[in-house]
Amino acid sequence: MAADLPIALGPGPARREALARRVRLLVALTIGYNVIEAIVAITAGTIASSTALIGFGLDSVIEVSSAAAVAWQFSAHDHAVREAREKTTLRIIAVSFLVLAAYVGADAVRALAGTGEADGSVPGIVLAALSLAVMPFLSAAQRRAGRELGSASAVADSRQTLLCTYLSAVLLLGLVLNAAFGWSWADPVAALVIAAIAVKEGRDAWRGKGCCAAPANAAVPAPRQAADACGCCA
Repeated sequence: MAADLPIALGPGPARREALARRVRLLVALTIGYNVIEAIVAITAGTIASSTALIGFGLDSVIEVSSAAAVAWQFSAHDHAVREAREKTTLRIIAVSFLVLAAYVGADAVRALAGTGEADGSVPGIVLAALSLAVMPFLSAAQRRAGRELGSASAVADSRQTLLCTYLSAVLLLGLVLNAAFGWSWADPVAALVIAAIAVKEGRDAWRGKGCCAAPANAAVPAPRQAADACGCCA
């Protein structure tokens, strides 16, 4: 006779509230950092005519709107109300990604067509390097809390924060290549990569993909089996 699968229960009310407080704190930190990041990136990008840097700054603006949507969801202390707001929050996150992709993609094509060349930007390089160091920690912390809480929107927002890490790496490479070798085409190519990643993340957020945690207090297979069944957890 096959052995029964191990059973894990979702977090209880006290643990859910503690996780919700953690999510609110992480969202506040994300908003604060991204406001600064957006101001610096858009200003530096405008000065340097850098499509990638402006796109990175706009992504920061969208991350603020995404995080604000999650903050709105978790401002409700009643668990049922938070769950009811989940779908709306995911839709806001998804649309934000797709709007970013459309703008950055169009501007990158315009730049590649020869209507403008980006100058080097030392502030942009510093900002990209700093974000590359900071964002993985914020993303990982929110993803862990979101998965344990069973919140697809919190996990989707953490994926957007993680996207900022990827974008930082792409942006840093493009800016360094432009500054070091005068390869102005590297900037819009980096922007197109940013747009492509944003489309994927927007599609995943719209579908609610990214959270393998079960609803609170539900009996579910142990975490390893749940992750395998979902296919989206590392």
